[in-house]
Amino acid sequence: MPDNKESTMSKKITGLVLGAAAALLPAHAVLAKAPPDEIARLGKDLTCVGAEKAANADGSIPAFSGKWLGVPPGVDFKGTGHHPVDPYPAEKPLFVITAANLAQYANRLSPGQKALFARYPSTFRMPVYPSHRDFRFPDGVCKTALDNAANAELIEGGEGVAGTGGGPLFPLPKSGLELLWNANAPYRAWTEELVSDNAYVLADGKVNWGRVKSRNFAPPSEPGKRGKTLGHSSFYMNETLLPERDKGEVNTGTEYWNFAKEPRQSWRYDPGTRRVRQSPGYGYDMSFPGTGGSITVDEVRLFNGSPERFNWKIVGKKELYIPYNAYRFHSGKLKYSDIIRPGHVNPEHMRYELHRVWVLEAELKPGFRHLYGKRVMYLDEDTWFMVMADNYDTRGELWRTSMLNYFYAYEMNTWQAGVGLYHDLNAGTYLAFNLINEQPGAYRLNEGKFSERDFGPEAARRAGL
Repeated sequence: MPDNKESTMSKKITGLVLGAAAALLPAHAVLAKAPPDEIARLGKDLTCVGAEKAANADGSIPAFSGKWLGVPPGVDFKGTGHHPVDPYPAEKPLFVITAANLAQYANRLSPGQKALFARYPSTFRMPVYPSHRDFRFPDGVCKTALDNAANAELIEGGEGVAGTGGGPLFPLPKSGLELLWNANAPYRAWTEELVSDNAYVLADGKVNWGRVKSRNFAPPSEPGKRGKTLGHSSFYMNETLLPERDKGEVNTGTEYWNFAKEPRQSWRYDPGTRRVRQSPGYGYDMSFPGTGGSITVDEVRLFNGSPERFNWKIVGKKELYIPYNAYRFHSGKLKYSDIIRPGHVNPEHMRYELHRVWVLEAELKPGFRHLYGKRVMYLDEDTWFMVMADNYDTRGELWRTSMLNYFYAYEMNTWQAGVGLYHDLNAGTYLAFNLINEQPGAYRLNEGKFSERDFGPEAARRAGL
């Protein structure tokens, strides 16, 4: 149990969060930078990127240790291009949440998780493991966070940001848009390359398979590099390998730091015509290629792109059981037949831990169009990555719920987005997105072999031909 000092500290921090939500400013306002007394907390009672260091009231969430940077002692990691290695191989679940004991744990479950229990009461379950907060970011990320706390600001009504790349933009967020930008531009892989499989699982258990070769390039995350948010923030290229009818299609594009002045640029190579065409307005609720319409473009990694169609607000913080330290789920020893089941993946291979998350809510603005009328997203406080999302239709009914399995990638000293699980609660279908278990190369991270010329229309043409 924590001492009284820790409990008092936790109450003060919770009050700060709820106060920030209540003080949400209009979208057009320029938000004030964090005051010196709050900035001084970074690296003290808060981690260097803004999470609460202290344990929770009953000790079920431990205090932040940050004892590991890179490969932990005793872990036999062979480097990038290999499947992740679990640093907690001997751990067993503390308990398993089922439909039968759901009421006992309901206050630490999201609406989407409860809906999965309701939809699949006999098969869905959640094995809960000990919680760990053992990995930390490099010192350069901490310096960036400190700089941004004092200087970063929203511009263009929140559609853009001015700050320093290579770390969280708003370690002390005061509005929903600031919180969103932390997730939209996290400290992630500088270069990322993988071939992954997508399983779109129908209600009867039939699987429609897809396969994609992905390349991503985020110059601001280059190790040791810190720079102002000018120009490009990231680049992407996706080449379709399966299904056969779409084989050879290439989608590529670039993101900027200011969606109002420099919206996303995207191009598509069509193997049928052997031509590259620009894809104006690519994003939002367009169907993501090769997923059977199961997810929108802007819900890859749970949210991406311009925030303009929604009003954003901080709801507060909660303690929730979330996917965490998902090494086993990405093991090369697992076959897809071990993972894929009707309704949801095999729960045996999932790992949930209790962590504090920021709750971010987005309401569709009047006069704007989107498949989702409301979106609720859950951000891990230690990393700023979105780990779960609940998406509601325009009538206010919960429609889709999603979760993302992250693991700490030793070779780049930050967290890597793994398999995304996107459930349609109405249709009884789900998408297992970015499976890599049967891919021999797995993730190739921070190899540094990309440049801007590897993306864009000419690169799409070269890849297609």
